[in-house]
Amino acid sequence: MSSERKRIVLVDDDDDFAAAVTAFLELHGFEVHRAADGRSGVTLAKMVRPDLVLMDVIMGERTEGFFAVQNLRRTPGLEQVPVFVISSVYSAEPQFKVTPERGWLAHDEFFQKPVDLPALLKSITARLGGGEGALATNPGTIK
Repeated sequence: MSSERKRIVLVDDDDDFAAAVTAFLELHGFEVHRAADGRSGVTLAKMVRPDLVLMDVIMGERTEGFFAVQNLRRTPGLEQVPVFVISSVYSAEPQFKVTPERGWLAHDEFFQKPVDLPALLKSITARLGGGEGALATNPGTIK
């Protein structure tokens, strides 16, 4: 395995949530870069060139995450980077059905808040492999 840690960009306007997920992923050996809004997240992804993006949907504006994902998919070099959406959009807008097949949100996986950290970690490691220096813990759920 390469000695370079896998890079993840986490875009979420909830600082407590972002800090908790960042700590969890760093504990498991990933390098996490955070942004608090969609525009900053896309800019950060252009600079960092992450292996994966975790994107909230509803931030300062209700559709901010949707547009950020679209921008990532149109950015040369980032089009194929996996995007996992983590959102409470179903709680806020139960009529939404956020599935990649529908075409209007080109994400790879969707996780409902509160997020099941073991499931998130399993999907990330299935997609990227483990982070360097991963530690075994008993993770739970973060809202």
